[in-house]
Amino acid sequence: MYLVNISIDDVTPHPQSSTKVLKTCEELISLFPLIKFTLFIPAAYWRTVSQATEKPLFLSDYPDFCDEIRSLSPKNYEIGLHGFYHGIINQSNNDEFRDLNYKDAYKLFELMEEMAKKTNLQFKKIFRPPAWRMSPEAIKAAKDFGIEILALSLDKYPDGSLDYKDEDKKFKNVVYYNCNPPWKNLDLYPKTEIVYHASEWDKNQLNEKSAEPLTALLEPERDNIKFCFMEDML
Repeated sequence: MYLVNISIDDVTPHPQSSTKVLKTCEELISLFPLIKFTLFIPAAYWRTVSQATEKPLFLSDYPDFCDEIRSLSPKNYEIGLHGFYHGIINQSNNDEFRDLNYKDAYKLFELMEEMAKKTNLQFKKIFRPPAWRMSPEAIKAAKDFGIEILALSLDKYPDGSLDYKDEDKKFKNVVYYNCNPPWKNLDLYPKTEIVYHASEWDKNQLNEKSAEPLTALLEPERDNIKFCFMEDML
């Protein structure tokens, strides 16, 4: 039996990284009624390097977006935390948690929780750091804050930008991804964590075209797959 979770990063009010991805999700649900998606949503997505917006996209400023997320079936969808701004303002679109100290990381978790309460979005205590990059001190802060699951990467980049210094091994519940097409090919593993993005500029975007090889992977093994939320991947 293969355990399979599909996660989608950067579901935001940004017009090019929006809930349009849900159309593809619904098409997949029509084919696989028990399929499970984990949507990773930043609290105030703010790109300042490319595809920039003039100001942060605070979720609380987008009630229609929040209504759409709240309307999703809990049978097929859960939502996880994906940073506050997601990037480092005027430096990077993606590395918000890469070099944070404990205090600053803990504060960002508090801000994310405040946004969840303000919008009444039912975020689970699941966190994926933007671009998977997360300092060891930020991992400690996540644990102390009460994050229950980290969604991380087993990769270590030569430039040191993705290296948890083994702090991830001290965190009780970690789900590591193993598929990220086209960067890491689709395949089935005993625990298969497949990552896509909502962003239209990303080669990893989940859309009608990229869903075709996913369907081709899942269909022949339909009877041997258990679709899971993050907690069931542990």
